[in-house]
Amino acid sequence: MPRPRHCRRVGYMPQVTFYKPQGIPLSVLKHIALTVDELEAVRLADLEGLYQEQAAEKMNVSRQTFGRIIEAAHKKIADALVNGKALSIEGGHIELDNLNTNSGESGFTPRCCRPGQNGHRRGQKE
Repeated sequence: MPRPRHCRRVGYMPQVTFYKPQGIPLSVLKHIALTVDELEAVRLADLEGLYQEQAAEKMNVSRQTFGRIIEAAHKKIADALVNGKALSIEGGHIELDNLNTNSGESGFTPRCCRPGQNGHRRGQKE
């Protein structure tokens, strides 16, 4: 039985959750799902310019785990860009950092890590 997944703290909820190549109908595109924690890793490392150790601390994960998250995110984004696939931002095992989120604006309901938080149970949506 695998270990329970550790909660990943997210300080930003995306307002836009879907990207696709212009001029190509969605019905003919393949689709890749980027999780919210993967997007957060990209934001912290690539946009904010934080070192992996600092970014891992902000996300409440180990540096090694952060490295795996960012590597998976980079592969997914590269695949979508190079191969012309649609990219959606959805899901993930996260908790919101209440100081920096705009979760009410995005319309996205995250999967909560703590049982009973926001009406969710661990790993389940309402």
